[in-house]
Amino acid sequence: MKKLLTSLFMIAAVMMVTNSAVAQINTPAPSPGCKIEQVVGLTTVSLDYSRPSVKGRVLFVDVEAFGSIWRTGANQATKITFSDDVKIEGKSVPAGTYALYSIPDPVDWTIMLYKDLTLGGNVAKYNKEEEVARFKVKGYKRSNFVESFTIDIADIKDNGATMSLKWGNWYVPFKLEVSFEDKVMEQIESAMAGTTRGEYYSAAKFYYDNGKDMKKAHEWVKMANQKGERYWQLRLQAQIEAKLGMTAEAKATIGKSSAAAKAAGNAGYAKANDKLLKGFN
Repeated sequence: MKKLLTSLFMIAAVMMVTNSAVAQINTPAPSPGCKIEQVVGLTTVSLDYSRPSVKGRVLFVDVEAFGSIWRTGANQATKITFSDDVKIEGKSVPAGTYALYSIPDPVDWTIMLYKDLTLGGNVAKYNKEEEVARFKVKGYKRSNFVESFTIDIADIKDNGATMSLKWGNWYVPFKLEVSFEDKVMEQIESAMAGTTRGEYYSAAKFYYDNGKDMKKAHEWVKMANQKGERYWQLRLQAQIEAKLGMTAEAKATIGKSSAAAKAAGNAGYAKANDKLLKGFN
């Protein structure tokens, strides 16, 4: 009986030790990770970084320091990826993934994109030769307070956006520029061999909206209407004809657009056409 009790005790002890080794206690991370992806024009911008909090500290006095290289986040290196070549504050940056570092300053912040993604917070070994780009931007103190460090992409347009660092009362914006026209042009050229009505229309509208070859745009929008007239396509054709100085043709085409719009029950569109027609005179 003693041997049996001893054996059971030993088994229970082993199980307790094993369970304690396997058990895990999860608590909130001091600087939680964040991954975001934003399309700007036709370029995808991805961010992978950790977000430290202020926690009542004085930024760049109690935590980090003005004039010193900062990993611009916490934990591992903050990574930023561009799917295409871009410009940041006028500096050309090839497509790829880079570590984001900065040197905080009461007035002018220095922002650096760095090729070595493994450096992390070991900034004593920072090598300037590994930089892809370096630029200075103004840092601002604002009244609105941001507890957790944030990298933002805002004011998004077809050709760029504003990126910014936000932490505490600090706001540090910098300009991102992307190119989309070359990619669209390539798509248009490859698609024009055999296209649908909608593709002809989209190509013509892109050319019209971006001030490209109006004769080519006119050719494409007429092809769209030959494949099936739509009142919005006819309106675009009239606008292009007006641009080309084909006033009589533009007036005739806008009239067809209005008639088609009314037939489709879109009197508002026809009314807008009437307003447009006045500009053809």
